[in-house]
Amino acid sequence: MPANAPTPAAWPQVPRLLTLRNSMKSARDPIGALNQLLAHYGDTVRLYLGGVRPSVVTRDPALVQHILQKNHRRYFKSDLTHGLLRYLGRGLLTNEGADWLRQRRLIQPGFHRQRLAGLTRLMRAAADEWVNGLAAQLSDQQPVVALDAHAAMTGVAFRIVARSVFGNSLGENQLAQLSDWLTAIQAFYVNTIRQPYLRPWHWARGNYTRHDQLATNLRELVRAAIGRHQAAQAAAAPGALPPDDLLQMLLDARYEDDGTAMSENQLLDELNILLVAGHETSANALAWAFSLLAHHPETQQKLADEIAHELPDDQAVEFGDLPRLPYALQVVQEAMRLYPPAWIMDRVATEADEFQGVPIAKGTLFSLYIYGLHHHPGLWPDAEVFRPERFAASAVPAPPAYGYLPFGSGPRLCVGNQFALTELQLVLIQTLRRFRVAPAAQLTPGMNPLITLRPNGELRLRFSRR
Repeated sequence: MPANAPTPAAWPQVPRLLTLRNSMKSARDPIGALNQLLAHYGDTVRLYLGGVRPSVVTRDPALVQHILQKNHRRYFKSDLTHGLLRYLGRGLLTNEGADWLRQRRLIQPGFHRQRLAGLTRLMRAAADEWVNGLAAQLSDQQPVVALDAHAAMTGVAFRIVARSVFGNSLGENQLAQLSDWLTAIQAFYVNTIRQPYLRPWHWARGNYTRHDQLATNLRELVRAAIGRHQAAQAAAAPGALPPDDLLQMLLDARYEDDGTAMSENQLLDELNILLVAGHETSANALAWAFSLLAHHPETQQKLADEIAHELPDDQAVEFGDLPRLPYALQVVQEAMRLYPPAWIMDRVATEADEFQGVPIAKGTLFSLYIYGLHHHPGLWPDAEVFRPERFAASAVPAPPAYGYLPFGSGPRLCVGNQFALTELQLVLIQTLRRFRVAPAAQLTPGMNPLITLRPNGELRLRFSRR
């Protein structure tokens, strides 16, 4: 159905037996299954998640705007997101209502543009470690290094967010352990959502208990990092400036209503959410961006030329330099269009509602299909083509309203969106200043849509000196 077609009096329904029969296929390839259904039924369709849970899946930008912005007070995140409370606690990602708003107001200043200027130096240092490590592997005898870009970018992104949050309170081994635990928890949780009929088997096998223990381990490792941070501050010389990291900001922050600080448990919850949201999405976006540039050398060269012109003689890139590098931002934006890090979002109606004549019952579960919006042929000309110029200030047509939502939208727009955009541009800039990137395999791996959109297997790329 075209994006501007009139909405029917009721959304079409996929038969329950059909979704149950196809549940294994959908679990293996949810994006392919959803694309096929929406191409057949239209932009909004009723179905059963895993053949069990009634849901409405939509790639209609008007309905998405209705839910996320125009009537957002009637829609909360569903138990599909709230289930993460078990593993990550009640942070900004999983919280709701007045308590969420109170936390948002407390945390928001940590991501204001003026604070990003300081964090940019931490990001650049982590990016330079990656670049220098890559350079050390190259020589006249070995002019090219082939590696898994997703694994490499996971390390870079996790180091960036961990240092931005914790400064030097976490070592490399602890960072690797945190990353492994978070990956294992995510993969298990997504499996319990996509195949709910396997939950009794998971209980019988002790899988819930094992992943609860990983969550406990994660929490205690973060608690120990907070303790080391506070001990270092207590031992600092009188008058020494506190570290310019997000943990110190959260420790210093006070609620505007009563002037109190966050409890330790609330601090742990927020730090866990920052670690998850701050590294997984960025790692995926960077890996896909490098892959796209590898397969489009003309675009890569255009970006390299912009970098060389604006940052000559290895001039250190600062936060204030980024507006002079608009093509770097356009590349990032287009990569996140084709491979949105958060590829789907959930909301549930907390009261009865109506959209363009279609009644919405209280309790209706919505899956907002961000990948479908970003690839909608009625919204994006040549939707499958990598074209960063779509996001130029003078682009015609301009990006469609509510057709591009890599960070969500409305009041729950990702609090770290500017942090992420800054980080992504910095890593691309620091890498492409010194290296060319090319494909190392004939085929790009498919997608593995967990909570975020990962490559399904190694994303092998070749790096050589520019």
